[in-house]
Amino acid sequence: MLRPLLRSIMASTTPRVPIPANGVDYRGKVVLAPMVRSGELPSRLLALKYGADLVWGPETIDRAIMGADRRVNPRNKTIEFTRVSSNGGREDQPKKESVIYRIDPENEKGKLVFQMGTASPEYAVQAAKVVAPDVFGIDVNSGCPKPFSTSGGMGAALLRTPDKLVSILEALVREVGGPYQIGISVKIRLLETPEMTETLVKRLVRTGITGLTIHCRTTPMRPRERAIRDQLRMIVNTCHDAGVACVMNGDVTSRDNALALMEEYGADGAMIATSAEQNPSCFRTGADGGLLPWREVVRSYLEESIRVENRWGNTKYLLNMMVNSKDKAYKDVNKAKSYADACRLLQFDELVSAAQEADQILGLQDRSITSEDGPRPSAVQNAKENNESAKAAGQSTKHKKQASVQKGPGPIRTNSRTSVPNAPSEAEAEVDLSASASVPQQQSQTVTV
Repeated sequence: MLRPLLRSIMASTTPRVPIPANGVDYRGKVVLAPMVRSGELPSRLLALKYGADLVWGPETIDRAIMGADRRVNPRNKTIEFTRVSSNGGREDQPKKESVIYRIDPENEKGKLVFQMGTASPEYAVQAAKVVAPDVFGIDVNSGCPKPFSTSGGMGAALLRTPDKLVSILEALVREVGGPYQIGISVKIRLLETPEMTETLVKRLVRTGITGLTIHCRTTPMRPRERAIRDQLRMIVNTCHDAGVACVMNGDVTSRDNALALMEEYGADGAMIATSAEQNPSCFRTGADGGLLPWREVVRSYLEESIRVENRWGNTKYLLNMMVNSKDKAYKDVNKAKSYADACRLLQFDELVSAAQEADQILGLQDRSITSEDGPRPSAVQNAKENNESAKAAGQSTKHKKQASVQKGPGPIRTNSRTSVPNAPSEAEAEVDLSASASVPQQQSQTVTV
């Protein structure tokens, strides 16, 4: 009884940065972390469905969103930010249009935070103004350690250029936060020493931001390494002294776990990353039943992905995370080439009709490996059968000329980053201009930005 009473007294005397009219208050919130490829719209909607208070989208590069056009999809009423490819393809073919960012204005109202990758105050402001009317917070990524972010001076590289990071936040607060009445926040990592971390946090909370998220790992650390929390209370207190909300991130596994950690360290909120990627029902409390069976969650995920016309390559990537790897269905899903395939192979027959419509819209209908009668023979099986038939007929197959295959254009790049091996083939992924365009489809670890 004494602890809640003391917290109530302290809260009434602690300064608080005002929350803008269209912004969000991070206090008391358990939220979905920004994750490359795993934070697209269907994942966010599922997290909200199962109890997430706020959701962060995946890091999107400033230059990718700056030139985007905004439109409303007439079929599902989602807001889509699109742009046309400026490279690749044949001259006689129309340029490919790609969806960079997608928002569900009804279900994400008051709950969506847009995370930006940037290394320039000018670009940050230009990019933020594109999405500011449709989101409820702008978060600057200064914590991602991956080369696709740091190579451009973004992400964790900003921790080495604090003057630039401060200037970015101040520009966003002044030119976006105020005019659009939304909050500006930042996500950082631990520095080498507590003193260095404290010095940085003190500078950041004086920029006018409403929230700061601390990922309790240093830049060289990877997700498999245990989060370091011995600096967390100091960071929380530093934020609170300036009236800024502090959200913690790192090894938060469930809503109950998040609430316990918030209580222990005095943090205002907590982010869930990897656990939400694998099963977003982790946002349910134990009292509400806790984690749901994977099949129920996957069905809901597929239903949302189909409805919002999510990129198939992205959907398949998340299915591989969510389907139980020990179940036979895991291998079946890996073979899927379309939404109809996934629904048939997982025996979600009631979703097949909608899946086929989505496949038509996304141009996947001719890639399916299944039909109403069941799985179609694989290309390898067909080749073997043709080879056996040829041998039986006394024909030689040694000198048979292989049909030439014309490769389509690769993903559009917004800078000079090199391609990453194992990325989705052109047959399974549309052009992606977000930070995730440079991330391989099959990753052993979550990239939390």
